Amino acid sequence: MPGLFGEHPATEPLESLSDVGLLDTTLRDGEQAPGVSLSPAEKAHIARELDAAGIDVIEAGSAVTGPGERETIRRVTDLDLDATVTSFARNVESDVDLALETGVDGVHLVVPASDRHIEDKIGTTREDVIADTAALVEYATDHDLWVEVIGEDGSRADLDFLEELMAEALDAGADRVCYADTVGHATPDRTLDAVSRLADLGPTSTHTHDDLGLAVTNALVSLAAGADLVHGTINGIGERAGNVALEEVAIALDHGYGVETMDLTRVHDLAQLIANKTGIPLAPNKAVVGENAFTHESGIHTDGTLKDDAMYEPYPPEKVGRERRLALGKHAGRAGVNAALAEHDIDVSDDELDAVFERVKDLGERDKRVTDADLLAIAEDVQDRERERRIELVDLNTVAGSGTPTASIRLLVDGVERTEASVGDGPVDAAMNAVEAALGHDVDWSLDSYHVDAITGQTDAVVTVEVEMSRGDRSVTVARSDADITRASVEAMVEAIDRLVETESGPLVADD
Repeated sequence: MPGLFGEHPATEPLESLSDVGLLDTTLRDGEQAPGVSLSPAEKAHIARELDAAGIDVIEAGSAVTGPGERETIRRVTDLDLDATVTSFARNVESDVDLALETGVDGVHLVVPASDRHIEDKIGTTREDVIADTAALVEYATDHDLWVEVIGEDGSRADLDFLEELMAEALDAGADRVCYADTVGHATPDRTLDAVSRLADLGPTSTHTHDDLGLAVTNALVSLAAGADLVHGTINGIGERAGNVALEEVAIALDHGYGVETMDLTRVHDLAQLIANKTGIPLAPNKAVVGENAFTHESGIHTDGTLKDDAMYEPYPPEKVGRERRLALGKHAGRAGVNAALAEHDIDVSDDELDAVFERVKDLGERDKRVTDADLLAIAEDVQDRERERRIELVDLNTVAGSGTPTASIRLLVDGVERTEASVGDGPVDAAMNAVEAALGHDVDWSLDSYHVDAITGQTDAVVTVEVEMSRGDRSVTVARSDADITRASVEAMVEAIDRLVETESGPLVADD
């Protein structure tokens, strides 16, 4: 049967590809998304996880940004990762010198490719761009750097000039060149035309953006046209509509064509980490890593899934480090509720199942999505059981005033008391930073929503704080009321975190 890839004379079948690499630019291009700023510790943490997932190249930042960014890049290079660690650099010698200071393995030399960038942005000529690029490639390689030359705005460049520019870069010693659809302008046809010409010259990468919703398609077309390294970010974060999502490229290649690129079982944890650290939440319907990707609520879908795991799924959730969820709400059926209870090893009598089912439906009718934790709480109440807590709030003290908000907290974690103090943008933020410090990175959670309601109207008003938190594939909604909004917030969050870890068998290890 004819296929899209391999039938065109300039393409090869994707299933025939043997060596496709991934370059992650979450720490550079991803951080350019509005409102995102990652600390050195956060970048180092993310880089370690990317390396563990088998990412081939990690662009740690742009050394020219400033001393703080260079220190951040050094934190990554000091990790001694298996991945090649690189820095973004403009087409000037001083950028390469600054990158060298950070100890990176290589640089991405970004040079103007379209006349719009050459003439209007830089104010130079095509001839000067070619000459400057060749000279800088020689300078960088003389300093033992791995070099990739990226033609900025390549999708809008004159392709004859782009081909000439990249040929000169390779002749000067560049390890590879990169086609860059900088503004997400290109169609698959344009991508095929450009990449096939560059791939004839030497090793070629592709850098696609999603402004037309074509980032994954253009990445796959690039590979069929001869590229062998895909630039992208986890969750597709980045400027405007974002970069191509690496996890989407990886699963498309694996599931559709049998091409392995990374450890897919790690992508969901990576996605949660990036969402948590950047403050950019995952859309529920996001491919691969969205909350709803392997969640079934409809009675029809639930029934079919109970009979055959693959009935309503393209690939098993375990492939991407996830678990299937039978969500409960107003569309739930009795069999679905029973199956959800069984997943948590909870046995109920017929009468108890009826009681749980009615309460689940009642919550669903009130526009409530019933989480696993909600179901467990209902079952505990119906069966008159008490659970053993793993994390409890012992004491909380906060100071706001006119200075820096601070908080100190005491938690009982698996029977052992932990005390931490922290600062934040406000008392609630400071308190949760203290909770995070006390629990350590072993308890990695995400705050998905935070809602406050005043339930009395006086100056001593009692407030109700409702939070939704997640860890891995589990999510929990908890509400707590108190006259002190900080205490209500912390109690709700600690309860939620406790619910999220209650089924885990190992100890909750604190950071050193």
